[in-house]
Amino acid sequence: MLEDVLDKAIVVFSEFGYPATSLGKLTAAIGLTEGSIYKAFKDKRALFLAALERYVDLRASRLEQALSGAPTGFEQVRAVLELYVDYSHGAAGRRGCLVVGSAVDLASSDPEIAKRVNLIFKMHEKRLVHCVRQGQEDGSIRADVDAESVARLLVCVLQGMRVLGKTGRSREDMTGPIKQALKLLE
Repeated sequence: MLEDVLDKAIVVFSEFGYPATSLGKLTAAIGLTEGSIYKAFKDKRALFLAALERYVDLRASRLEQALSGAPTGFEQVRAVLELYVDYSHGAAGRRGCLVVGSAVDLASSDPEIAKRVNLIFKMHEKRLVHCVRQGQEDGSIRADVDAESVARLLVCVLQGMRVLGKTGRSREDMTGPIKQALKLLE
């Protein structure tokens, strides 16, 4: 039940952003009254924080599944990029990314959310550093690549794809950048 409520809240917050998400939009999407939301979450911000945590957990789980089938570091980087292509076009792309939306809408005015978003981006970067280093060890990624710099660049590419996805870009629009990013590693 709680996961279902949070999953529905994720959709609303992702699509409209925190500031434009009214309690009316939330109650219509979730199917709970305002009173029930306040009983369960105290306020809109608490619901948002719980939805953000759920969103990050769901994305991390899906990412781990994608990585588990990738035998080399290069293939792991490719798997991450391809997953973000899936997230960044069509209806999912137009809905948007809750993390990117949080960075844009809230990070400058809410220190707690700014800290959380920064940790999420650092977690992505750390994962990509690991993939690049693994690729260097298994020979699938050039040894002269600076793993930290490339990982940071890839985070920028991935999050930029999520921003472009809000504008209705196609899958094809997203595949070109990942092909170019992968060339940096060959």
